[in-house]
Amino acid sequence: MLQSELKLRRDKIRALMAGQKIDAALFTCNVNLIYTYGRVISGYLYLPLEGPAHIFIKRPNNVSGEFVHPIRKPEQLPDLLKEYGLAIPARLMLEGDELPFNEYTRLAACFPDTEILPCGTSLIRRARSVKTEMELGLFRRSAAAHARAYAQIPSVYAEGMTDRAFSIEIERLMRREGCLGIFRVFGRSMEIFMGSVLTGDNAAAPSPYDFALGGEGLDPSLPGGANGMLLKPGQSVMVDLGGNFFGYMCDMSRVYSVGRLPQQAYDAHQVCLEVQETVAAMAKPGVTGEDLYNAAIGVVTRAGWADHFMGIGQQAKFIGHGIGLEINEAPVLAPRMKQELEPGMVFALEPKIVLPEVGPVGIENSWAVTAEGLEKLTQAPEEIIEL
Repeated sequence: MLQSELKLRRDKIRALMAGQKIDAALFTCNVNLIYTYGRVISGYLYLPLEGPAHIFIKRPNNVSGEFVHPIRKPEQLPDLLKEYGLAIPARLMLEGDELPFNEYTRLAACFPDTEILPCGTSLIRRARSVKTEMELGLFRRSAAAHARAYAQIPSVYAEGMTDRAFSIEIERLMRREGCLGIFRVFGRSMEIFMGSVLTGDNAAAPSPYDFALGGEGLDPSLPGGANGMLLKPGQSVMVDLGGNFFGYMCDMSRVYSVGRLPQQAYDAHQVCLEVQETVAAMAKPGVTGEDLYNAAIGVVTRAGWADHFMGIGQQAKFIGHGIGLEINEAPVLAPRMKQELEPGMVFALEPKIVLPEVGPVGIENSWAVTAEGLEKLTQAPEEIIEL
């Protein structure tokens, strides 16, 4: 990755550090290393408020460069900082919301005379929420590859398929277009393999995970997504696979049908498209996630679909979420979310309705916030496509 891009990202973090009088940050979690160093390593990136970042690597052992140093254990960090002419920080920030307790306390113990601040996770997620031009370019490339894979979905359907078999074929399409496969998530709220394919009443199955729609899954050890149901005439099939092509999680859902669906399915789908149109027209810098959520709820309530919106029984209380190196970043389009949109933010908007005995309808696209409004990243047909 270009050093100028990495410097831009690190300087965004430094600006936030300066506002909280933080002298240095120490990053060791994979996603934060990708953001600040451009790759995954086993080791640490030490970011002082002023001066270059230093990389301390345990593995792999073939990485070299200016300010790159080998290390065996974190206890070496203070002496190595002194060796390279760096002052021991008075206030050091760690990834408090991501590190295991033992690792956090071990790192903190390496700096006994330093005030340790656990705010590293929230601060870097704040920096990551506004994308650089290079990141936006990667999103656009991911969205194009995502759309190419989805365009081929009808070609891999065969009569008598289960949702699992259909999902496998779509996953293959995604991989052939370059999808990396891994589905990175912040926190413990979600686990999934690439995404979900939901049909019929499985779309209404409640999940412990914080998804828009759940699904029973194939085993209690991973309760979400396809459950082996046969794809039946008169039922919808929602494909929601994450498009991680360059490390960034592009998000898109499209609905297919086995034969003709009941008319109410097409009516409900149109309501979701109206939600998308309403939110997209309203979204711009300064508007909050709560504002957009309330506007969406107004549309579905007036149309009479509030009881089926974002699930049945167990309903998701959001309509969209930030995306980036992880699938659940800021901003969140939900009640009480006062964070204002800013140019460079990227989010997925996913209004969805579930019909009993039929399945899910709706739409999901990825959007970038511009100075004037929104740029739709995922460009693909949005009607229900008959298989």
